[in-house]
Amino acid sequence: MSSPAQFTRRLLLGSAAATPAAALLTSTPANAAADRGRPPRDLSSELLDEWSTAPGAHPLIPDISHAGYRGGERPRRPRTVANVKDFGARPGVDAAAAFTAALRYAGERGGGTVVVPAGTYRLDSPLWIHWSNVVLRGAGQNRTILHFTKPLEESYRPNLQPSLQSRWSWTGGQIWVMPAERKAKSEAEDYATSEGWLLGDTLASVGAASRGQRTLLVDSTEHLAAGDLVVLETDNPPDAGVLKHLTGDVAGASNYDWPTKAPQLTAGSGGQYIQYASLQWPVRIEAVLGERLVRLAQPLRYDLRPSWPSRLREIGPTVHDVGIEALTIRNELRPMTIHNRHPGSNGLCFQAVHDCWADDVRVENCDLGFGFTTTKAVTLTNVAVGGRSAHHSFACRMQSHDNLVDGFEIEQFTVPLPSGALHHGLNLEGLSAGNVWRRGQMAEGTFDTHRAMPFENVRTDITLVNNGRVGGSAASGPLFGARIAHWNVRITGGSPYAIHLADVAPRSVTVALQGLTSAGSGLPRDFQGDLENATYLLGAPAAVPDLYAAQRNCS
Repeated sequence: MSSPAQFTRRLLLGSAAATPAAALLTSTPANAAADRGRPPRDLSSELLDEWSTAPGAHPLIPDISHAGYRGGERPRRPRTVANVKDFGARPGVDAAAAFTAALRYAGERGGGTVVVPAGTYRLDSPLWIHWSNVVLRGAGQNRTILHFTKPLEESYRPNLQPSLQSRWSWTGGQIWVMPAERKAKSEAEDYATSEGWLLGDTLASVGAASRGQRTLLVDSTEHLAAGDLVVLETDNPPDAGVLKHLTGDVAGASNYDWPTKAPQLTAGSGGQYIQYASLQWPVRIEAVLGERLVRLAQPLRYDLRPSWPSRLREIGPTVHDVGIEALTIRNELRPMTIHNRHPGSNGLCFQAVHDCWADDVRVENCDLGFGFTTTKAVTLTNVAVGGRSAHHSFACRMQSHDNLVDGFEIEQFTVPLPSGALHHGLNLEGLSAGNVWRRGQMAEGTFDTHRAMPFENVRTDITLVNNGRVGGSAASGPLFGARIAHWNVRITGGSPYAIHLADVAPRSVTVALQGLTSAGSGLPRDFQGDLENATYLLGAPAAVPDLYAAQRNCS
């Protein structure tokens, strides 16, 4: 393959899961065609057609057609059962107890909508939602304001690491959706160890299968039923075979220093993220096909091989079908701290939950705006981050999968970043996969990847200035796994930083990146040699403007 700086593109034909790429189409750079007076060939439709022949098995493009609440469905909103004013909420006084009582009332009765009428409500402590089927609904972003007066460090509990970095810099929310059991375990461990699912029993062992496959051979279907959400758990061998596979098996992955610079998926192995004892992907069972076969609701994201023991497990304590709607979370305006010392002036955090949503929600004056920490199939629509400068506007971490952020804005900060602080933007990290950001406007931030090898994620149909910075400790593993797609992205500030992936991301694709004034990602390269990635339509719009919408239309 030619140098990435030459913007050479490669189109691999055929199913990589079934056979090696038997055919290879190499096209001239898009800008070369334009120089000859002809418009560049638009290969976005051809790429989509190729993907549609084997969704889930394309060598460069991930299957994101199942992202979001219940695979892309509209949320089901329960009937109204409570009004916070009936529980004593009044503007001007601390209403946290009244909100908590109303949420508990709905939750302990099996769910329902808690209404928050127009007004500004003072809250001196965070709101926890530990129950499924509960919706907190205001009267609109500009009409219902929840004004949180204290950060989590003061209103909940201190959370400094030994390094004096605050964990509230990247997790936690003033509204925090999380099962009570997860909260209790985290508090018992002082938030210092695992943040993931509290998995239950093993339901079945799983045989070998290929990426893109939906039918699995199991040792027994006795404990499995159609509609169940289970966790597919896969062990990584000592040779880091699973991690190498998640790079697309590019040649350079064999020479990477896995034992000391990666989330090994084996506790105590030397990487920073020792909590990754296994690769865990929640997936719904669509059908049980006799005594030994099950069909999944979406294609496998990676191979299952005999040397990588895999099993289906109970997801454990969780929360689902929780919605936050039509309100603003406003933090008391405080100066932003230096990097990673943030006290937790945060917004909305989903943790160890699935099939939840937020709609028409704005977060102001935050350290972290919207957070996914070990989540599955959460949808955010029509959301915004504004006010003074933030640390993470959006964070997606700790094996969070198949979440959808649809229609979002990061507003221009009213108070700019102080010296010693960083803003990231759209964060991905920690073996998270299948996540989508689409239809966005970003006056601040970049496409941030915080290491620990996220894979198969997409940012599509987004306009941004591109002024943020990528983060993550070098001890936390590679920046990218395979099949990261940046599709139809318009950069108004000219910089390709962290968005043009040709020189850093294995088996990934950049399509219709517009507005560049220079080349190169500006990021360190983890894997040497041919990354087997591709760039198409550099400097030109795409006939297929939104990869998520296009895949949904093909499904």
